[in-house]
Amino acid sequence: MRFKILIFSLMLSASAFAMDPFSVYSQNAPEGCVSDLDMNKEVDLANLIQIAICNNPALNRDFMSVKSREADLGATKSEYLPTVSASAGAEKNFNKNQDDDKTEKSNPYSANVGIGWLIYDFGRRGATTDQMRAYLESESFTYNASLQELVLNVNQAYFDLLSNQEVLKSAQESVKSYKKSYEETSKRYQLGMVSLSDKLLAQTTYQKSELAVLQAQNAIEKSAATLATLLNLPADTKFNLVLPQRDKDDDITKLQTDMTIQQMMETAVQLRPEMKSALASQQAARYGIDIAKSGHYPTISAKGSAGYNDSWQDSRPYQMSANAGLSLNVPIFDGFKTTYGVQKARFQYQKAEASVQDIKENIQKEVFSAYQDYTTAVSSYKVNREVLKSAKESERVTFVSYQAGKESILNLLTAQAQLADARQGLAVSFYGVLTAKAKLYRAIGQF
Repeated sequence: MRFKILIFSLMLSASAFAMDPFSVYSQNAPEGCVSDLDMNKEVDLANLIQIAICNNPALNRDFMSVKSREADLGATKSEYLPTVSASAGAEKNFNKNQDDDKTEKSNPYSANVGIGWLIYDFGRRGATTDQMRAYLESESFTYNASLQELVLNVNQAYFDLLSNQEVLKSAQESVKSYKKSYEETSKRYQLGMVSLSDKLLAQTTYQKSELAVLQAQNAIEKSAATLATLLNLPADTKFNLVLPQRDKDDDITKLQTDMTIQQMMETAVQLRPEMKSALASQQAARYGIDIAKSGHYPTISAKGSAGYNDSWQDSRPYQMSANAGLSLNVPIFDGFKTTYGVQKARFQYQKAEASVQDIKENIQKEVFSAYQDYTTAVSSYKVNREVLKSAKESERVTFVSYQAGKESILNLLTAQAQLADARQGLAVSFYGVLTAKAKLYRAIGQF
């Protein structure tokens, strides 16, 4: 009975510490999330990012990888504690001797408790714990990298959707312009001032402009679906987005830093979570060498057990037993398994070193390319602003001249086409600057 009470107490103790006895679960899920969208209100970029962080399944998967690593660390720490096991058994025996009518019955039962404790292993457990901690750190930085990538994707999808909406507005403005030209040409044709070919050309151009509106609407639907997918929302979700303040274009497109390109690359190497993850993995590989080497060393363990057996016999009703001791386990020969294990661990460390260098070079290249893309986008936006001014004036002058009979319909349609391209080019280049700016911040690691 005393052993039953002991076993029950041990089970209660295990339950009390079942959740997190080593306090390894330190990473928490994102807080302050926006659960859904109020379609009656405008939604800004910050809210979209919050929804994506809470709902994106790929990011949630990476977060579960972090929690899994935390559990691995807890399992490794458990090796410092003793192991306790218990067993119990009950039987019902029937014995009958030859030429004896009497059947002997017995109901023996037994209970046993054993304990084992690894006392010293020449650093294997310590190296394993450090390795698991390094792997956890690496996984955490990988999650941070996924988080930054998601933020960039939401930024890009947001700007793409706004850009396509601006393209639609531009296409609709072009339809109005071409319609006006077609109506003017029709009047002039009725008065015999232009040929039928001029009228048909104006009509064809007007009808084609309506096709451009349909294409712009299709692009909006696709970009909205891309944004909705990042937020884990239905693909047909309709967004009412907050527009950037276009009267402050220079402030919006300007970088909030005065670093040189060289300083940007150096900062990226220090800040990028991919680099930190690679360095943590390299450290984990270094601990792997120590773990492999520990296979050459002996281990010292303590062990003990206690048992109770009741045979239900008058001569020997019960029996109690107990033992305790130390054991030394010395590896002598394992067929060179440990030797190859150490060599493999060293190769893994060298691989991790090469991976760190490769990631460093890729980060620097990414920053350089992102910076060049940003500066090109800014220059393109400035040029497009001037082009739009010229195209507006050209279209105005050409239309007035056409009304006065001094310009052909072909010149008028050309001027209107240039104006349509300029409107679209300005919208695309503006949001292109914002996208390039977001990519540069992501490349530096400053999201």
